[in-house]
Amino acid sequence: MPITRSVARRRTAVTAPLAAAALVLGVTPALPASAAAPPSAVHERPGKTPVDLDALFVGAHPDDESGTLSTLGQWNEDHGVRAGVVTVTRGEGGGNAVGPEEGPALGLLREAEERSAVGKAGVREVFNLDDVDFYYTVSAPLTDQVWGGDTLEKVVRVVRQTRPEIILTMDPAPTPGNHGNHQEAARLAIAAFYAAADPKRFPEQITKEGLKPFAPARLLTSGARGTGQPGEACSSTYKPANPAQNVFGVWSGRTSARQGKTWAAIEREAQRQYASQGWAGFPDVPSDPQQLGCDFFTQVDARVPFPEPGSAAAAAPANILDGALTRPKGGVPLGTRFFLRTSDFDVRPGAAFTVEAEVSAPQRDRLGRSTVALRVPEGWQVTGSGDLGRVRAGQTAKATFTVTPPAQAEPGRVRVAATLTTENGGGYTDRQVEVSPPVRAAQQPLPQVAQYEEWTAEVGVPQLGGIVQPVLTLPSGGSREVGVVVTNVGSETRSGTVRIDLPGGFTAERTEAPFEDLAAGESVTVPFKVTNSDPSLKTSNEGGDYAYTITTTIDGGGSAVTRPALELVPATTVPQAETAPAVDGAEGDGEYTGDTLDISRRWEGSECASAADCSGTAKLAWHDDTLYVLVHVKDDVLGTALESSDCKRHWRTDAVEVTLDPRGASENTSTTFKTAVLPVTAEGPPCFLRDADNRQGPGEETAPGMKVASTTGDGEYTVEMSIPMEVLPGAVDPEHLGLNILVYDSDTQDKTGQTRIGWSTWGGVQGDPYRWGVARLPGYQPPADRPVTPPEPVIPDTALSSLDSPQTLEQSVRVNVPPAGAPAADPAARVVSASSGRDSVRVRLQAGEPGEAHLFVRDAEGTAGSEVVKISRKGVTTVTVPVTRVPGEGATVLAGWAARDGGTAAASAPLR
Repeated sequence: MPITRSVARRRTAVTAPLAAAALVLGVTPALPASAAAPPSAVHERPGKTPVDLDALFVGAHPDDESGTLSTLGQWNEDHGVRAGVVTVTRGEGGGNAVGPEEGPALGLLREAEERSAVGKAGVREVFNLDDVDFYYTVSAPLTDQVWGGDTLEKVVRVVRQTRPEIILTMDPAPTPGNHGNHQEAARLAIAAFYAAADPKRFPEQITKEGLKPFAPARLLTSGARGTGQPGEACSSTYKPANPAQNVFGVWSGRTSARQGKTWAAIEREAQRQYASQGWAGFPDVPSDPQQLGCDFFTQVDARVPFPEPGSAAAAAPANILDGALTRPKGGVPLGTRFFLRTSDFDVRPGAAFTVEAEVSAPQRDRLGRSTVALRVPEGWQVTGSGDLGRVRAGQTAKATFTVTPPAQAEPGRVRVAATLTTENGGGYTDRQVEVSPPVRAAQQPLPQVAQYEEWTAEVGVPQLGGIVQPVLTLPSGGSREVGVVVTNVGSETRSGTVRIDLPGGFTAERTEAPFEDLAAGESVTVPFKVTNSDPSLKTSNEGGDYAYTITTTIDGGGSAVTRPALELVPATTVPQAETAPAVDGAEGDGEYTGDTLDISRRWEGSECASAADCSGTAKLAWHDDTLYVLVHVKDDVLGTALESSDCKRHWRTDAVEVTLDPRGASENTSTTFKTAVLPVTAEGPPCFLRDADNRQGPGEETAPGMKVASTTGDGEYTVEMSIPMEVLPGAVDPEHLGLNILVYDSDTQDKTGQTRIGWSTWGGVQGDPYRWGVARLPGYQPPADRPVTPPEPVIPDTALSSLDSPQTLEQSVRVNVPPAGAPAADPAARVVSASSGRDSVRVRLQAGEPGEAHLFVRDAEGTAGSEVVKISRKGVTTVTVPVTRVPGEGATVLAGWAARDGGTAAASAPLR
């Protein structure tokens, strides 16, 4: 879905009124020495070569790296590992529990928090890419659309500039509740792992910018799917859900020799730096180290040998460093490349495939006489020689094997492993393959899952596919068509049958159907109409997942079984009111004659201590072309009463959210209507807004004609609203209106929420329209001229420019990496001199071409003055920068430079 030109992605400079906020923010979040060089030393550049990093974490927002800081801190203290963080956005779309800043000003604040946080783990470099943090979504496709097509190029540029041996990132899969920005950041990191090594990708970085292709050694995502236990053995006892997957754990219970506390405690101190996100009050971690667990990382790929799963080395703190940054005892020299390629990821029982082992010796170390031995599951056959001969320094050798699974090989993921033996040490590597029958069947995927599977194929990471359980939702007591996609992955035309075996409480018009003459490589969808015949079954996260079995039988022999799930969501009928209910915050006689909806189910946060702590009911009606909603909430402690001008990001305090998907078919919330009502404000009356939907902003502007009212009592409040259906993004389908009613409960005065309850409840449900409940509106018909297709979404599009972040500019000067992931400006401007006046600073700039300069006067207290000026000609230009106070001793002038072609640079000079 296109985004209109008026909301196209752009980066916003901190100028005019916002400059005042920048001045304040330059002072209040004081940066530790580990996060930024002191102003007096910032101009002392170590050289023209960009900083050389050992590890790089790629995330979407400040705080995304917070769960890895125990590991990064251990690596830094024990092995001198220099790590950096790429943050695609500065989190401008998040909440703010510490002040009124929002948009770019909030981005400046959150950047300061991040630099302070990561500094506790010895991390100094944070690379911001200036993309837009628009709102919470679980859609990676929407994120990609908003961020634009140049973000991968920027990530690749940072990788080529900083040359990290290890890349860490987030979960790229659309698992329920996984933030779409997190998914997209992970996909960028994974794609960059391969693209940075390929001279054909972004070749202008090589031919014009002078960068070189760079191949990182190991790629891992943070987190894992599996089970384990806390304590020192957390790594060795972890059991991955996919036994062929390589999961490495780093125990957080180890004590820092320098800081005298566990790394988990240090990580928690770092997390508390994110005060704007309400993290300042995070509780202490357990003092008993045996109650502390591991930071887990799942390996996606490796170009170097790594510890063999199940070995002592695989459970050691340096398990991820081995082969990339540390040489284990008996291992090959650092710089040795060793990896496998398989001709196929999907392999067939009884069908041969090839495995190629490639070994490259470091430029200055020989491996000598070398052999590779292949390991396969029991019963598999291997032919081929692993003799590599003598491998000299800088030389590459290969060995090719033919592998044949047995005809009765069980379906599933398995490891094909290899060990390298040389005169100069040994090593291990492996590769996953999946044993598949010739024909397989799967429940039709959700759109975001189908897109993810396409992405894994495009990037060449099939090992990341198939990890999201297929689910489809079904309204309680309702019916839907469930498509079973049958795919012939073999080499011959096939026929057979598909059977579904449903759990109790579900029926189907048929449970078995044939497929005929399915050609190799082709797919066909076999439909089944499924009904929830027992409406008393639990819905949502109270037990609404109902797994069933799909069995595919192939004519002539062979079968396959998969286990998808149907998820029940609640359903209701909204009656027509004879007269329009009065929107007064109270239920009048006969106004709401329909079902009373239970909205007390917890979906995120802490459990309600009691019904008095948090619980609720809701009723709905419609009249003419308007929907009416009445919500009654029991809440014995009200959260922060915000000023009506601060009626935004409602999850910070008590609020009621109503979400509507007009056709019940939206992939993400950009085609839905979401409104939230704060029952009280500091001035008294309620306020309302739209958020994370087709058009966000104050309710009066974005939902004209909508009315809200509220009443409060002892330990309770009632919210009532009328929503003209003409403000919804598209005509309502009266048989399938997506509906949810959610309550955000805060029992504190620090602008943080504790509990979230609602009607249709799943983790991340506010961003997942397909998991909302379903409402019928009997008798309602939308106006004939109302369009069905939703209008193009209006997406928040303001992000802080790195050129307006003194923190970023100071780093850029120190590490010689241009701001914002942009190419280096050539020619760039430099600060010739800077001298103090009474109320200003006089700066002389030398520019090689016209451009724009962003100037900051900085000292130990922060920013004393700033100015943005356009330079219309090359040569020396004198600029006067006003200051709000007299700069202190050791002050400097920072200059961020934007060239006409999009290149950036940073420079500085001492203030005389």
